[in-house]
Amino acid sequence: MHFVIGSKLLLVACLSLMKPAKPAVLHAAKKHKANRTVKSHSHTRLRHHYAEVEANYETGETTPDELVEFAQTLKGIRYRYGSSNPERGFDCSGFVNYVFTHFNISIPRSSSDFAPVKGIDIKDAKFGDLILFTGTRSHNYRSAGHIGIVISQPGEPLVFIHSTSGDENGVTETAMNERYQRRYIKTIRVFKEDPQSQEEDEDAVPDTLEEAR
Repeated sequence: MHFVIGSKLLLVACLSLMKPAKPAVLHAAKKHKANRTVKSHSHTRLRHHYAEVEANYETGETTPDELVEFAQTLKGIRYRYGSSNPERGFDCSGFVNYVFTHFNISIPRSSSDFAPVKGIDIKDAKFGDLILFTGTRSHNYRSAGHIGIVISQPGEPLVFIHSTSGDENGVTETAMNERYQRRYIKTIRVFKEDPQSQEEDEDAVPDTLEEAR
């Protein structure tokens, strides 16, 4: 009788020793994954905290009118992701970069690179300004993913030219609508104000008032 009981106890003890324990490597991997997830979430929250800087681009003798006129000659060129070659097609930033490079004006290649650049009031948008929007897949944060060139003047309905992967599938002109208003981020002034034209505008005010009298 004692021999049977002893055998059973010995069998139970052996089985408990044979029960597999959780591998330490697996536990460490899960812990690492959890830490990586936390870091990723923290990165997402902080990635768009920028110190804004003033726009400062050398435009030489080029005028906004010349730039817009050239951009409009490219209408109809098809959309192609990652390309700034008109023979292959343009993505949005590729198109904008090609237009400005044509006049030896250096701007960032990617729309996201404009994130730290200070914007202007959209109601002041005019010929040659850059207009930035979120990408179509930016659901969790407002990150620049689309860009165009303004081709309207203050006081007019805002219109911009861009290369889109939407229904037009290429370079086209688009009036600001509800869809783009939801995605709008900011407008950037590339061409500095011409002091001479500002003086002419100021001088024109007294003349107008004098004529009105």
